Amino acid sequence: MAPNPAITVEDLSHHYGERAALDRVSCQIEAGSITGFLGPNGGGKTTLFSILSTLLPIQDGQVAAIGFDLRRQAGAYRQQIGVTFQTPALDRRLTVHENLIHQGHLYGLSGRSLSERIAELLTRFHVANRADDLVETLSGGLKRRVELAKCLLHDPQLLLLDEPSNGLDPGARHDLWQCLEELRGDRGTTIVVATHLMEEAERCDALSLLDAGQIVASGSPSELRGSIPGETISIVSDQPEELRRRIIEAVPVEVRRTGELLRIQQADCQGLLHDLVSRFSGEFKTISLGKATLEDVFLARTGHRLAGEES
Repeated sequence: MAPNPAITVEDLSHHYGERAALDRVSCQIEAGSITGFLGPNGGGKTTLFSILSTLLPIQDGQVAAIGFDLRRQAGAYRQQIGVTFQTPALDRRLTVHENLIHQGHLYGLSGRSLSERIAELLTRFHVANRADDLVETLSGGLKRRVELAKCLLHDPQLLLLDEPSNGLDPGARHDLWQCLEELRGDRGTTIVVATHLMEEAERCDALSLLDAGQIVASGSPSELRGSIPGETISIVSDQPEELRRRIIEAVPVEVRRTGELLRIQQADCQGLLHDLVSRFSGEFKTISLGKATLEDVFLARTGHRLAGEES
């Protein structure tokens, strides 16, 4: 249980017709943390995000966030949150500065205080030199920076990010996360991230794995990885089912297949790795040895990979 929760979700369910997008989800999010919800498309992340951002009403259950009951105080709550969606919510035909001016007006900001706040945020996110450029001329990474500046104009207590690295190259993704970590460290902003990217999930303070509308595991990334003991051998093969069968016949070990990837987990894989390379070299594209990953945790809890392939 979080010692100082910014968000408390209790028995939250949401249905689209007969389909349960969320099924009695309960969790707490600590104030001043970066908390992630990791799961495949269709796992429930977007529905949960939409409820937390008040785009969807609460059907069943309770949500309290930064001191507000989302059923009764949604309007006041919206004034204290910042939201970025998967696709940019910027007017590409306006300049960066014009986008921020109009956003500030929506929150009752104007005059010198708004101008100073815009200048501060553009400097913080290293886009001050692009203030007079049309948004349509910006790269994906720069647009994301402007999105963050836009949603932080009114100094929200809570920042909700749906797939924040969507469409970004690795360099822009790294810069984005530096910005988020600065916000958490410098201002104590609570940040909630919905993602399907392992790299993004690893940078969160706390993480919940969400699949088929349910939280299947929670903890810090290191705690979750530590829940899978031993070591993992990962093998990529053009003929994974045939190689899997041959390995099982030759070595008394469990081999799990997801697509073209084979995984073997046990306490000590050093000797087994050498044996597999000796017996089956030439029958796989790559073979590697390492500790359990978040992908392994997700696979162990759900029976399938984030991409949705059956094991």
